Amino acid sequence: MINAVIYSRVSSDSERQDTQRQTTELKEYANRVGYNIVEVYEEKVSGFKKNEQRPIFSKMLEDIKANQIDKVLVWELSRIGRSVLQSLQNIQTLHDLKVGIYIKNFNLETLNDDKTPNNLSMFMVQILFSVANMESQMTLSRLQSGYRNHIKKNGNQSVGRKKGNTDSDEKILNRHSDVVRLIKRGLSIRNVSAITNKSTNTVLKVKRII
Repeated sequence: MINAVIYSRVSSDSERQDTQRQTTELKEYANRVGYNIVEVYEEKVSGFKKNEQRPIFSKMLEDIKANQIDKVLVWELSRIGRSVLQSLQNIQTLHDLKVGIYIKNFNLETLNDDKTPNNLSMFMVQILFSVANMESQMTLSRLQSGYRNHIKKNGNQSVGRKKGNTDSDEKILNRHSDVVRLIKRGLSIRNVSAITNKSTNTVLKVKRII
């Protein structure tokens, strides 16, 4: 019997996301192939956080060291770490413990049945991580460029409330319509703040009103 754990993560910046879909699909996969699910770890934290800032992920690693676990099931590559380097380090940490990773959206196994590294899968993992990072940077760059062009055409907008200002929620949303549009497109608070050059507090305020 193969003992497995599930790790599901969503960004803390997005209240619309939850871990249920990831966990459900991974449980269904485990049932089909006959894995024994020992534990399910679900975390709501930004993918940009370091391991020590991801308490559930850190607990999973500690539990794996103390128990006989064969596999970690994740829904996609981005669940593993905040960067290519950190993700590969996390994979190596698990491999040192003879624990493989199953990545569902690409149907990849990082270890062979004999616990040796699956070289083809690891090669694909490195390429996919690099491509994902490049796409993320290109998307952010395009959005920033579009926002700068918008400012040139329409002029900048004031940021936040002035002291003593009691503007209604409607006025705040109108004032920060650029933030509203980006939030509705599903961007994280951090990315919206970077693109619009407005504080995260302002973005959070707008998001709460929405």
